[in-house]
Amino acid sequence: MEAINPLDGRYYEKTRALAPYFSESGLMKYRVMMECRYLITLSLSRKVGLRKFTPSEIKTIENLYEKFNDESYKEIKNFEATTNHDVKAVEYFIKEHLKKTTLKDSIEWVHFALTSEDTNNISYALILSDSLEKVMIPEINKIILELNTLAKKYKNLPMLARTHGQPASPTTFGKEMKVYAERIDRGINHLLGQKILVKLNGASGNWNAHMAAYPKVDWMKFTKDYINNFNQKAKTIKLEPNLITTQIEPHDSYIEIFDRLKRMNNMMIDFNQDMWRYISDNWVTQKTKAGEIGSSTMPHKINPIDFENSEGNLGLANSLFEFFARKLPISRLQRDLSDSTVERAIGTAFGHSLLAYIMLQKGLGKISVNEQKIKEDLLSHTEIIAEAIQTVLRRENYPVPYEALKELTRGKVLTMEDFAKFIDNLNVSPKIKTELKKFTPLTYIGLASNIAEK
Repeated sequence: MEAINPLDGRYYEKTRALAPYFSESGLMKYRVMMECRYLITLSLSRKVGLRKFTPSEIKTIENLYEKFNDESYKEIKNFEATTNHDVKAVEYFIKEHLKKTTLKDSIEWVHFALTSEDTNNISYALILSDSLEKVMIPEINKIILELNTLAKKYKNLPMLARTHGQPASPTTFGKEMKVYAERIDRGINHLLGQKILVKLNGASGNWNAHMAAYPKVDWMKFTKDYINNFNQKAKTIKLEPNLITTQIEPHDSYIEIFDRLKRMNNMMIDFNQDMWRYISDNWVTQKTKAGEIGSSTMPHKINPIDFENSEGNLGLANSLFEFFARKLPISRLQRDLSDSTVERAIGTAFGHSLLAYIMLQKGLGKISVNEQKIKEDLLSHTEIIAEAIQTVLRRENYPVPYEALKELTRGKVLTMEDFAKFIDNLNVSPKIKTELKKFTPLTYIGLASNIAEK
């Protein structure tokens, strides 16, 4: 009720799937996971002074993030109230729990030789990877599935095309749905090939503290092994070690992900606007629902609010993604903190995107295709077969056919009888005249049906 962000208020039920990742509690859990996995990896390396943990001790450490709950979060926030440093609060939280166990002799290895950015950049990378794999990509795939279903169902439904907003050579409704399905699917494939770069190289990116303590350890190999361990569970978007950084990982791979999402979001804005027009033309109708109101004053209205809502949220998300692209790769010298508060807003961009995907699906679930109206409007523009006629005449080497059809059709409303008279007066064989008279707006669809079921 008192949320100032609509994602956490009005739309929370639709966006709550992202809360385990982008909430403050979610971030803390991922930080705990990162630190705990690092501690375990140090123990297993056998090349530093930390003893090897028993399986039971490893499970004790893993439980800190696997059983992370509201109480865990409150404990960390209590530490932060004193430290005024959220990552240090995570370190104290882990130490506080381990000192009550057989691991009390190893607590100074928590956050060993690390800087906060080591913890943060890996945590955010895991958040991005997991949220994309478990929430965002599945929702986008639902849209692709629905579009492909429409493409198959209406592959043979001829429809007037419009270029520059004007009547153009016919297409099919199914083929137009397939265009968007293919575009978005291609975007998903690009996203799945993305890797998120992460670093674990200390305060200036040189493993200074690591080397001071253990100069004979191959810390670059250690970093690779530690980071690649996370990839065993990641099915789609994996992490990749970035061995050449300053104190911060420069977030370039974040921007590559955001750009891919932004491009898919733009495709969906394009789709929402097309659907809005189809609904406006009554080519697509919306199912009524008892109790719903379309206008506070006009009782008859059924507004395309789901597609409009989706469009607006996609625009909001993209504005944030564009800002991230301008801000996050830039840091003064080896480090400044201006990226920290911006990273906390990544979840907002994801939230508006997720809400848009859900509303787009909702809109698709409420539509019916008005086949009769689509065909009526198509048949009211017989002039569109002029392209077919002049092209066949070109094939037959007929003199200036384009100009002849232009004179007949441009800016005019014609009937099929008008075309029949024109064809009868052409100086071509009866066979060609028969061929030309077979063209109708309903049949002049090229390979549209084949494309729709590709």
